[in-house]
Amino acid sequence: MSIKPATQMDVAFEVKATLAFHDEDVKATIATLLGDIKHLRMQLGLPKAAMSRGMTRGWTPTFDREV
Repeated sequence: MSIKPATQMDVAFEVKATLAFHDEDVKATIATLLGDIKHLRMQLGLPKAAMSRGMTRGWTPTFDREV
């Protein structure tokens, strides 16, 4: 399964949609996104703690995005 990188048009649409969801409140939008990041990091910590390297053939989940 390959994931296509988002285009600038995709990102611009997502930004507009996210702001619209929060009635153009930038602070509320950022707060929600930061909460989502915190939640996803906690969810990622669960498999990282439970998985062995042999189970995934050397791959381990990471918290930081690779550029």
